[in-house]
Formats: sequence, C-alpha cells, structure tokens
Amino acid sequence: MKIHLRLLIFMCSFSLFAQDYFPSNTGVIANNSNYTAFTNATIHVSPTEVIDNGTLLIKDGKVVSVGKSVTIPKNTTTVDLSGKTIYPSFIDMYTTFGVEKPKRGGDGPQYGPSRSGYYWNDHIMPEQNVMASFKYDAKSASELHKLGFGVVNTYMPNGIVRGTGALIALNNDADNSMRVVDGESSQHLSFSKSVTSRQSYPSSIMGSMALLRQMYNDAKWYADGNIDTKDLSLEALNSNKNLLQIFEAGSRANVLRADKVGDAFNIQYTIVGGGDEYERIAQVKATNATLILPIDFRMAYDVDNPFMASTLSLSDMRSWNQEPHNPRLLAENGIKFALTTHGLKSPKSFSSNLMKAIESGLSKQKALEALTTIPAGLLGKSDVLGTLKSGSYANFLITDGDIFEKKTKLFENWVQGTSHVINDMTIKDIDGDYTFKLAGDDYKLTISGSTSKTDAKLESGDKSLGTKINYTDDWVNLTFKTADSTKNEFIRIVANAANGDGLSGKATMPNGNDLSFYASKTQKEDSKEEKGKGKKDKDDEAHTMSPITYPNMAYGFKEKPKSETLLFKNATVWTNEKDGVLQNTDILIKDGKISKIGKNLSDKNAKVIDATGKHITAGIIDEHSHIAAASINEGGQNSSAEVTIEDVLDDEDIDIYRNLAGGVTSIQILHGSANPIGGRSAIIKLKWGEAADDLVYDNSPKFIKFALGENVKQSRSRSNSRFPQSRMGVEQVYVDYFTRAKAYDKLKKSGKPYRKDAEMEVLAEILNKERFISCHSYVQSEINMLMKVAEQFDFNINTFTHILEGYKVAEKMKEHGVGGSTFSDWWAYKYEVNDAIPYNAAIMHNAGVTVAINSDDAEMSRRLNQEAAKSVKYGGVSEEEALKFVTLNPAKLLHLDDRVGSLKVGKDADVVLWSDHPLSIYAKAEKTIIEGITYFDLERDKQMREAIKKEKSELINLMLQEKNKGLKTQPVKKKEKELLHCDSMDNEHTSHNHN
Repeated sequence: MKIHLRLLIFMCSFSLFAQDYFPSNTGVIANNSNYTAFTNATIHVSPTEVIDNGTLLIKDGKVVSVGKSVTIPKNTTTVDLSGKTIYPSFIDMYTTFGVEKPKRGGDGPQYGPSRSGYYWNDHIMPEQNVMASFKYDAKSASELHKLGFGVVNTYMPNGIVRGTGALIALNNDADNSMRVVDGESSQHLSFSKSVTSRQSYPSSIMGSMALLRQMYNDAKWYADGNIDTKDLSLEALNSNKNLLQIFEAGSRANVLRADKVGDAFNIQYTIVGGGDEYERIAQVKATNATLILPIDFRMAYDVDNPFMASTLSLSDMRSWNQEPHNPRLLAENGIKFALTTHGLKSPKSFSSNLMKAIESGLSKQKALEALTTIPAGLLGKSDVLGTLKSGSYANFLITDGDIFEKKTKLFENWVQGTSHVINDMTIKDIDGDYTFKLAGDDYKLTISGSTSKTDAKLESGDKSLGTKINYTDDWVNLTFKTADSTKNEFIRIVANAANGDGLSGKATMPNGNDLSFYASKTQKEDSKEEKGKGKKDKDDEAHTMSPITYPNMAYGFKEKPKSETLLFKNATVWTNEKDGVLQNTDILIKDGKISKIGKNLSDKNAKVIDATGKHITAGIIDEHSHIAAASINEGGQNSSAEVTIEDVLDDEDIDIYRNLAGGVTSIQILHGSANPIGGRSAIIKLKWGEAADDLVYDNSPKFIKFALGENVKQSRSRSNSRFPQSRMGVEQVYVDYFTRAKAYDKLKKSGKPYRKDAEMEVLAEILNKERFISCHSYVQSEINMLMKVAEQFDFNINTFTHILEGYKVAEKMKEHGVGGSTFSDWWAYKYEVNDAIPYNAAIMHNAGVTVAINSDDAEMSRRLNQEAAKSVKYGGVSEEEALKFVTLNPAKLLHLDDRVGSLKVGKDADVVLWSDHPLSIYAKAEKTIIEGITYFDLERDKQMREAIKKEKSELINLMLQEKNKGLKTQPVKKKEKELLHCDSMDNEHTSHNHN
C-alpha cells in the first residue's frame, strides 16, 4: 500500500512540473497570473445589487472581486465592456441534460418485482444515480448557452422514485471532474411509473400516492433495524433523505397531491408545477412549497373555422390567455419559484415565453431571482452560484443591455471562467431598417442578425427583391436583383458600417457603372402620441388576463357563493319524515341549516322566494357515482385497500355542475370494480367552485369498495393473468386477506413492534366495525358467498350496489342487515345481468331492505329523480317511498341520515326547488342549495350561457389577432369527455371537455 501511495505522489509531482520539463522554442517563458478584469460594465451582482461602471475580476474560474474600485493586479487581461451589461448566468434545476431517454420495457403485465435485493416495487428506485449514465452533450450545452444558462441540474426521468440528480456546469472546455458541481444534488420523485419495468402496480395516481406512503413507512421500519433482509432501495432512500427532494407534479392538482404525501411524513418537497397554479393560488401557497415552474405556454388556437372553434372549450381558451400570468400571480402572492425549460418541445421557445411572462406583469427582478438566486439557494449552492460575489463561480453573461428586453443581444456566456461566444461583440450591430436611392429608384432595406447570422430583406415599391448579404469586419456586401423582372440583372453593393448609423460605399450597376452609395438608418415612427397610445392600447388588450372563476371554467363563479338566509313561501314540501308531503308550506333556511318548516313563516333578514306551485325536496344523493375523480380503478393488484378516491378528487369536473342541475347534492364516489378489494370511497357534497378537499364531508363515514363477478375475475381482460381467475378464487381472496388482517390487528393491539401496512390497516378497520363495505354485485351465489365470509369474520356488509339479482336473496339480505343500491331498469348489458328485472327495487323494499337507486353513470345521475319514479310503475311503490330511494335511503346507507336526506329542522340545508312534481319528467331543478348556499340557479344558468358566448367571442377575436400578426397557432382538437364507470381503467389523465 505504501508503494502504491509513493508511486501516486510521484506521478502527481510529475504532472505538476510536466509543463516545464520539455524545452520551449517559442521564446521567453512567462507565467500568466490568469487574472481577467472586465471593466466599465453595468454589473448585476445579484437581482437586487447593481453596480454602474463597475469591474469584475476573475481568476481560476472564480470571482475574485467585483465593484467600482477594484484593484487590478499586474499581468491581468483587461476587457473593456463600456456600454455592456453583466448578469449572473442562469440555473435550470430540472433537466435531463446528458441523459439518454430510458427505453420502454417489454409487453404484457408483470405482477411481481423483477429485481432481487431491492424494494418489492420496480418503480421505486432511489438507488439510481444519474451520473452512472451521464454523458456530457456539448451540442445541447451550446443551445442552453444561447438561452443564458450556465448550470443545470439533471436527473433520470424513470420511475416514481428516480434516485439522485447531479448539478452540472455547462463548461464545454472542461471535463467532468470540473463540470460536476455536485454529483448527488437532489433526489427525484413523481407519480409516473418506470418505463423500463412492466410491473402493473400502481396503475393510477392514487396508487402512486399509496405506494409512496407505504415506502416511507417501510423506510422508517428498515432504518429502525427491524428488517433482516438487505434492501438496497430502502438504504438509498434513507441515505438520500437530507438531499433536496424534487417532486414532478405537472399540474396544480398534482402539486396539492404531492404536498399531501410529503406532509404526512414531514417532508417539504420542491415541486415541479404545471403552469396552472393560478387557478387555486391560495391552496398552492398553503403548501409552503417552492415551485420549479415550466413556462410552456400554449399557442393560440387556429379559430378560422367557426365549426371547429365552436368545439373549443372555454377552459382551454382561458388557459391560453391566463397561463402567461401564472408567474406574476405566484410572485404577487409570495410563492417562491425557479424557472425551467422543462416541458418545452424546443428550449428555443424559453426566451420568448419568458418575455411573454414579463409582458404579462412578472417583474424583471423576480424573473432574475427565479433563474439565479432561488435555484442556487434550493440546491444549497448560494456561496458559489446565482450571484457574482467574491468566491462564486465565474458564471456570467455579457449583453448589450437589459437581458429581459427582446432586442438585447447576448454576446458571451462564461462558465467557470471559460468563455462561450454567442455573438461576437467586436462586430458592430447594424440591425435595423435603412432607406437608400439608386438610379432614381427608392429602396427599403431591413438587416437582422448582424452579430451572428446576418439576414437581409430588400423592397422597392411593392416588390420584394431577392437578396444576399455578407457582413464581415464592418463591411457589408449586398447583392440583389433589379426591380425589372424581365431582366436577369443584379446590383452589387460594398459598404462600410464603421462610422455613424448609416452604410456608405459604392454600388456597381448592371451596366458596370459605379455609383456612390449611402443608406440611412430610419427610426421607427412610434414617437407620435397617437401612434404610441394606439400601440399601448393593443399591447394592454393582448396582455389583459381573463377573470379567474371558481372553478376556472364555464359556469364558474366570479366570487365563491355564500350562505344566505332564504325563506321559501307556499311550496309543496316533501319532508321524507312522518309529516309526509305538506301543501302550501314555508321553509326557512338559516346559517346553513333548515331553521323552520310551517305556514306563515317570516324573517326580516331573509331573502323571500315565492314557491307557489313548486315543490321542495331534500337534495338527491347518489350512493354510487364515478364523477369528480381523476382516476377510478387501481387494478394493479387484486387488493387495493390502501388507495383512496379522496386523493384524486377533480373539483373541475363539469359533471358536478350538471348533477347540481339535476338536483343532486351529495354523492359517494366509489372505486371501480377491477379487483375484489378495491379502494376507499370519497363522500362529497357538490360544492361547485370549492377546492377538492373542501368537497369531502366533515367527519365523513369510512367506506370501501368491494367487487364480485366478471370484472374482478377478468372475464373480458386481454391479459387474463392476475389471480383470481374464477368466482371461487374471489372468495379465497377475501378469506386470505381477512385472515392476514386479523393477525395484523392482533399484533398491533398487543403493543409489540409492527410494520405499518396501509392495506392491512384498512381491512382491520372493517374487522373492528369502523369501516363499511359497499360491494359491486350481480349474481345471487356471489352475494350469498360474501355475506357468509363477512359472518365468518364477524362483520356485516353495509351495501350491495347494482345487486340486480337482489330480488332472489332479499330475505337473506334483510337478515344480514345489508342494504341494496340498484339500477331502476338496466338489464342484459352483459352476461351476469341476464336475470335482472325492473321490479328488483320494489321487491327488496317490500322485504324490508333499505333500498336506493344509484347511477354509476354521469348522465343517469342527472336524472335520478326520474329513475326513482320508475319504481312507482314497476312494483307500485308509493311516490313518497320512491323519492326516498334517491334521498333518505342513500343517506341511511351512507350513515348520513342524521344530517341529510330529509327536510327536518336542524338538518343541513341541502334542498332543491323543483318547477314541477319531483318525480315528473317535466320537473326542472330551479335552485339546488347546499348548506344554505345556492350552487345552481336556473336563471343564473341562462345568464351564464350568454356570458360564456360573449367571453368565447372575445377570446376568439384575440386569437385571430395573434394569427394575423404571423404568430404560430395550433389546430383545434375536439375533446370527448370520457364518462367513467366501474370498469374504467388508466384514466388518471382523463381530460374534461369544459364547455
């Protein structure tokens, strides 16, 4: 070992003196001090500190000194930057620079892990280190230099936990030993699975969230020394926990979801946003997260075709208008963010989009902070990056002015003291418009790109002339065809640009004669008051932001509605209580509750509504719905008890509003039927305009979805490879999981150490009668089977939903104590529904079962009052009892009947004013009220339709203006809103058609 060490020292010594070892024939050898001083510049030391006529002194890739009176050492190379400006170079902390895109794995599902010695789920890869596959890309670096970037943070875009990223200086003249500022700068996470693994779980966002939570629990259990088996993934996760944690969310909704996961484990993620944070700015601010903000603003839509324009949603049109204002609104609300090129199809659009954000109100100081000091601080590198203070890397930009002005030229991008030339600053900038006269003809010349790649456009009269230009060492060579198209003749010009704002020289005419040439530079005529005012007005119009509504789409509220004191007079009131139906009765709503029911009521503070000839009922409740969720099924395993629909609520689903229009006030959003043990439910009130979490019932009863039949045994699945494959296999799944849950619960209650298992926790709640089961069901034999399994483990099934063969087992259901939530008259849409009959609800009701009519369909849920009426026809159920099928009975099944489902003093004021008998096909919901707040009003709806038409017209006009300016547009693509059902899969990215 000593021999090796001495050899190493010898080799290093040889390396140190090697440059002087060989003789030189170039003259006297002089040691350079390596100092370089940039003098007489405007220097932005930081976003808040600017030095006029200052000096920047650098050496060995670092800033030595900066200021007005800097002592310049001998042998310093001095660069006079009079009239120039210096900025710290930019930092992009979210890129895949130097990383090859991962290749997709094979086809077909994979239910177990493919790796040994690592975490059980392939999509968790904290052990992944980006430096293992990093290759410096000089071409991409050069493109980033042009945008002003000097340092990037790079990561591997593969997996839910993606491992560590690295901080790289974009120094084309160095090697990785110098470029790598930090080889483990950050840990990266997302909701997206690894593309290299075929492991099926998770298959949804809620599955990803559940997996992350379980992973963190397992990591703590492992760190505490409770697992003997070595797990390299958990070891890496624990090792990386003190690194910056960057979570790619990609949307406002996912920002909130990521933060929810982090909060559960006291982790403050730095979150990659989606550019739509402005829609819920208060909720985003409440996360306390710093954002990494893409500025991938969408282009205007091509709306020339009126038919295609009519299919464009107001939501998409607003997004085009509002997205550029997102950075400004975040800054104004005190939300810290760094800017990134992430998400751009071409990084070249970064600069133009940044200018658009600034034109939309983002201050230049905030823009510079977002590109320098904020990313440097997040990465823990404020001492060497983000500013030009002494000791920082010599990473800076040289420009001819304000870097956030469109006409400003970037000359050089210095990284670690190495210059990368973008535009030669020794070349005189001759860009602009010129006029000149030759042989009696007037010409107009426009030159652009003179300091990089020169281009010219020449016009004479109304003709554009083919032109070639070359600009070198202050000399312009211009060749163009004459205006006479009948002759193939050329004029050649040689002119000097060294003096003044014009070009002077000579022109050689087609006949060989030389003429004196002078082109004078013209100033744009925008100084006149009227023209300036007109231009300003157009710019203001272009950058005016459409108002944000709640939700930010069609039919949203300009301001969130508030609870009112309302007095309805002379209505027909369907109480669903022992009083039955009351004629010519008043109902007073106050403080969000039903205050009084009776005749001749009064309240001086109440808004009085004449309800003569109209009907009032409790709000409709849908026991089985799949609206307002971003994903429905987590089908990657045969049990997904660990997931919850509450994680994936979609507060912008237009079906919330449409359901309100149908008198619906509450729904249970059930997990789908992909597996025997599904996920947990979300029971919500349809509070249109509120944030997702505020839709959920306070102290919400705990429910979970189970499923039987064709779906869970994959009768129609192409893969048909996951257990169970048969109905008897489904029973075995239940027995197995509850046996395990019973053992888990026993260990937990013993006080001994135990590994927290989210799936077992939920199943233990069922065993302890703390969580209720709503089970998707059809066939008599399976219904009997699940009741027996429940009785075997000493609990009851709460609700059989669908249960189209309930009429066969109604007596057994009554004995077990289970309710039935069914369809009114659906049958024969698949094999196991062949025995369905429209008398099902009535037969179960007559047997003493609590019966509800549910929708399982976004369209049907808007007409549940009509679905309930069918039981009057099929089975002779009374009108009052039929109405209870969609009001009080589902409230009972959801254990909410003490709060909703009937009109009783003290209950929540969730009521509907109908224009006609509530079971009539002619009845319209005129007002739908939840807790005293009117969320749907038929008159407001009419007004909103006109307002939407007007707003769309205004936005279309602005888009047409964009196209007429020559700006790029994108085609309109009609979106079809997918209506989610029990068997909907992989719908976490479902797009809504928000008309």
